[in-house]
Amino acid sequence: MTAAPEPRRLVVVGASAAGLAVVEEVRRRGFTGEVTLIGDEPGLPYDRPPLSKQLLAGEWETDRLLLRPREQWEALGVVHVPGTAAVGVDTKARQVRLANGTTCEYDALVIATGAAAVHPVSLGAGLAGVQVLRNLPDALRLRGALAQGGCLVVVGAGFVGAEAAAVARGMGVPVTMVDPLPLPMVNVLGEEVSGMLAERHRAAGVDLRCGVGVTEVLSDGGRTTGVALDDDGVVGATSVLVAVGARPAVGWLTDSGVPLGDRKRDGVEGVLCDAHGQAGEGIWAAGDVAAWFDPESGRHRRSEHRLAATEEGRAVAAAVLGEELPKPSLPYFWSDQYDLKLQSYGTTGRDMAFTVVEGSLSEGRFIGVYGHRDGDGRPRTVDGVLGNGMARSLRTWRQAVLDRTPWPEAAPFAA
Repeated sequence: MTAAPEPRRLVVVGASAAGLAVVEEVRRRGFTGEVTLIGDEPGLPYDRPPLSKQLLAGEWETDRLLLRPREQWEALGVVHVPGTAAVGVDTKARQVRLANGTTCEYDALVIATGAAAVHPVSLGAGLAGVQVLRNLPDALRLRGALAQGGCLVVVGAGFVGAEAAAVARGMGVPVTMVDPLPLPMVNVLGEEVSGMLAERHRAAGVDLRCGVGVTEVLSDGGRTTGVALDDDGVVGATSVLVAVGARPAVGWLTDSGVPLGDRKRDGVEGVLCDAHGQAGEGIWAAGDVAAWFDPESGRHRRSEHRLAATEEGRAVAAAVLGEELPKPSLPYFWSDQYDLKLQSYGTTGRDMAFTVVEGSLSEGRFIGVYGHRDGDGRPRTVDGVLGNGMARSLRTWRQAVLDRTPWPEAAPFAA
């Protein structure tokens, strides 16, 4: 599949970080055609990571979330269609159908609709006092609930759940965090770092219930009163935050012909793309919704981190214009919890080897490296780094990841 070198009409569905990156990059590269950005939320595009951090804590107000101020936005010369969801696409006619009954024609289409929070009916979907945390209204609703006091149960100890629990404790709200996994964020951080994080939560007063699942959200008069656990325990609550993950927002693409991943068949969900983000003739995808082909592993992969959304958006912009793609940087994520600002470059994970190379986990100032294991179970190179409170050293180890530095010979690793 190849892109038309000079499309006249570019349509981007998803007013997200990835969508904005596409728009800005095509303009930076001199594209003078018509650009339309369609988003299902009202207002200008905003940043999502602060929702569970600064905004929830009341440190920021909504205007600080804007990805670009209004004057910069207007200079892009974009037809912005806010508060209007895309409900379908006709790939033969090259038309996007909108919820208001109109259509939008394109020569090139970029899908950047992100992911939607998972909220099973069994976990109180639609019940007063029970919510997810994915967008601005969600964050403001939860902030209001926490400001009224009461007590919070967080179902899920991943990024969103752990960060929201930390914010709630900072506001003095009693918090119980429940997760069937043995430690918070363990699949991303591994057992050593997650163990340290668990101790931080407990020290802050979180009632941490790991290795336990929620069987039911309890209610009285249409409002939650707490949760029932699979160990027969019951936890009371005035608010319940369901933070059990997100799935690519691809429902509007059903029967469109756009290739969609199936977890059982493909091992991944989302829009299936080639290594340059192209999903079909005149169609690309970027950000949380996109599963790009990884030539090294021979599989499609999704990257749900903030920096990846911007970089994939810029790469897609270049591909749409038939130009050379920028070289991607390392995957990056951060997480603010209490006095910790965890930052990571490269690949991390529970199944990887891990060792602390500077500082110590017990003191909270540390640099740790991760390595993929080969056939004999040993790591050969430094494939990822995670640190807190040691910014200068973190930059040095970031370069080590880029250089695929050999695993430190003196470093131990879990067998």
